[in-house]
Amino acid sequence: MTDGSDEAVAEFLDAADTVYEEYDQGYMNADVALSQLRSRIETLREAAEE
Repeated sequence: MTDGSDEAVAEFLDAADTVYEEYDQGYMNADVALSQLRSRIETLREAAEE
């Protein structure tokens, strides 16, 4: 992986952890959590294609 890919993966994992934590704590519902994860996955895909 390149440095850019490593950074994109690290950012994705941090964001995914935040989504899971907020969902577990009741700060967001499942629909919002899935929407945020879907958005983060798309961002990761775009970074991987660069």
